[in-house]
Amino acid sequence: MPFFVYGTLRPGRHNHAAHLLGHVATEEPAEMPGAALYAGPGHPYAVENPEAGPVRGELVTATPSAHAPLLAALDLLEEYVPGDPRNLYERVVREVTRTADGATALAWVYVAAPRVAARLRASGTVIEGGDWSKAPGLRRLEKHP
Repeated sequence: MPFFVYGTLRPGRHNHAAHLLGHVATEEPAEMPGAALYAGPGHPYAVENPEAGPVRGELVTATPSAHAPLLAALDLLEEYVPGDPRNLYERVVREVTRTADGATALAWVYVAAPRVAARLRASGTVIEGGDWSKAPGLRRLEKHP
């Protein structure tokens, strides 16, 4: 299953180079409806909201041999452990839309975990337009390795 990436894993960002470069079969612009994008400390968070969106990013398909190791590496990067209440993100399957042709696909995506989502909804900063690559102060927001 492909990944939908919307922050530091997008092409041109440092985590793309560190984790995806050389392990990707295809990358294409896509959107995830039903979510708002928030500026978090150091990185963005997609917060699910049926009336919001879309969040803009890329649909990334790993090469077959890289998929399982990449999934494990991205879980580590996002500090995601299944069922852990301390997670900042949850890895979920969501439908995304390819912007080139309007076709939909299911993809893994890291969305804000419930406690983080509640905090962001209450006092977070929405990234208008849902595109982190166009957010003001992007360099300030991006966490560095």
